[in-house]
Amino acid sequence: MSEFGKKKGSGSGSRKTGSVPGTSRELTVKVKTAKRRKLSSTIWLQRQLNDPYVHEAKRQGYRSRAAFKLIQLDERFHVLKPGLRVVDLGAAPGGWTQVAVQKVGGGGKKGGAVVGMDILEWDPVPGAITLQGDFLADDAPDRLKEALGGPADVVLSDMAAPTTGHPSTDHLRIIGLVEVALHFALEILTPGGTFIAKVFQGGTEKTLLDLLKKNFTSVRHAKPPASRQGSAETYVVAMGFRGETPSGTN
Repeated sequence: MSEFGKKKGSGSGSRKTGSVPGTSRELTVKVKTAKRRKLSSTIWLQRQLNDPYVHEAKRQGYRSRAAFKLIQLDERFHVLKPGLRVVDLGAAPGGWTQVAVQKVGGGGKKGGAVVGMDILEWDPVPGAITLQGDFLADDAPDRLKEALGGPADVVLSDMAAPTTGHPSTDHLRIIGLVEVALHFALEILTPGGTFIAKVFQGGTEKTLLDLLKKNFTSVRHAKPPASRQGSAETYVVAMGFRGETPSGTN
């Protein structure tokens, strides 16, 4: 069940930075199918042109609409604070990294630090350390730890494996990524730290959920409004890292 309820009132007054009004607007732009364009591409383009988060991301200078997912998660759980140290996994093209820098500071600003990594090539984000590399590679954890220069307060993972169209397979693939990200988080998080990761609807596997509950005081699932309707993605938010020897990580 989503942690995001409907807000009362029209919200015509002031709003928090990052919120997007009019997300339920009706389709206004229709795209004609081009000769060399697949139907799936036409549908994707039409969805992009009519997505208020896409337009708002451009207006506010975010690299992707995904930035609003993190903004909304933070508005709910209040995990990104000035001076914290953040690791962003699956960071390209940089929307989450941008939000993290704004919230905690980076490059010496506000005392915070942000390090992002993605297997894809991506442009540097001002105030952050941006790394290109496969997080599943043996040297990736050490590269991240060296770049951060100390323990992390927050580990973010928006990683997702390429989808196959087979729900069970896709679910297992992303759970595998979450497991690797979690084990890294258990190594680098400071006591009281937070781990946020993308999963698919259906939640986490029992073994993963048990591991989260053993190592964090609070484990919640949430689907921010910026996640597209019909999308299977949701997020697990684990807060209050106990800071003990990782349980169940023999």
